Amino acid sequence: MFADENLIHAVALTFGTAMVPVLELRGAIPVGVAAGLSPLTACAISVVGNMVPVPFILLLIRRIFDWLRGTRLFGPKIDWLERRAHLKGRVVKKYRLPGLIILVAIPLPGTGAWTGALVAALLDIRMRHAVPAIFLGVAIAGAIVTVLTYGVVQMF
Repeated sequence: MFADENLIHAVALTFGTAMVPVLELRGAIPVGVAAGLSPLTACAISVVGNMVPVPFILLLIRRIFDWLRGTRLFGPKIDWLERRAHLKGRVVKKYRLPGLIILVAIPLPGTGAWTGALVAALLDIRMRHAVPAIFLGVAIAGAIVTVLTYGVVQMF
């Protein structure tokens, strides 16, 4: 029974971490491995968890931004975030879906599923095109982070 509880806890922790912006699967895979999951299991759970917010971002982010832009507290932050997304979106504008895959696949802060979904929404990339491209980018990033995590684990 105790082992089952630890497994459920490790899976929930990994899945939840993967949904958090900035951390995403770059943080979730090492967290999952540290919690006792195999690197491949941590990767699979992280990819799924990282994809959960994507459809919601694609569908709702413009409405949320429009609503927040009307406030004094968040208005300037929303403008800054949109400018930043448009700067990140230059590669996506030039190469469209391959550019979106590359943006998401680079496992560094400021890239990933959240940024890719934001850029796709702001560039009006349709969901049926954006979701598979973001998924492919997330899978590539997951493979990279898994290999790096496995290498670090093997060193110790």
